Amino acid sequence: MATHCKTVTFLGASTGVGLSALKHTLAAGHRCIALCRIPSKLTAIFPPETTPNLQVVQGNAHDIAAVSKCLVAEEGKLVEEIISTIGGKFIPSKITIDDKEVCRKGITTILEALALLRSGGAIGKPHIVVGSTTGMSRFGRDIPLAMIPLYHVMLKVPHEDKKAMEDRLIESGEAYTIIRASLLVDGETSKEIRVGVEDPKTGRESKAIGYTISREDTGKWVADNLVLQLDGRYVNKIVMMTY
Repeated sequence: MATHCKTVTFLGASTGVGLSALKHTLAAGHRCIALCRIPSKLTAIFPPETTPNLQVVQGNAHDIAAVSKCLVAEEGKLVEEIISTIGGKFIPSKITIDDKEVCRKGITTILEALALLRSGGAIGKPHIVVGSTTGMSRFGRDIPLAMIPLYHVMLKVPHEDKKAMEDRLIESGEAYTIIRASLLVDGETSKEIRVGVEDPKTGRESKAIGYTISREDTGKWVADNLVLQLDGRYVNKIVMMTY
């Protein structure tokens, strides 16, 4: 169990990477606040009677009032970490997603909510973690050659949205880590995870190029390295993850 109990906000944690990170953060004993449009999706997995350290708030990640409720740990104090893994639903027939600005609107809402709360006297500087994707590096290729058509054609629209999200966060002055995972698949594994790091200003510090990584393994890595113990090597950096 955690020796220091953090309060961590989760946006988009009803499935995938966010759900995995939430599961491992809860298991370590930290207090979690999860914003969810349909709370029953989370309470079915984490029943309140057995998960007292989870608070589920109903709402949308683009609603500043709902997000603001999730960013306060206690009166006058902001949460210590914010993990956002929201994203749009891909529509293969149209080669797009259902909301072309889901990620950029999400990070804008978080930043505006923080500014609003601070203007009201709240203190704190949460570390913000966002889920992005490989295939967008400004410092050279970060995906296998065989995946370039998929990423640059099929996924062009969601990538534009995630790049806008990244730029907004990097320019915000908040502490952050951007997670660029390889193509996400399902299933927790014991495979070795390779990690590359980029500084958005000075370039690539280490390289990790691969095809896939699972949502469950990505979420566990996020919890282990950015929540349970925050590794300073990844603060204000872009982290590329793959098998």
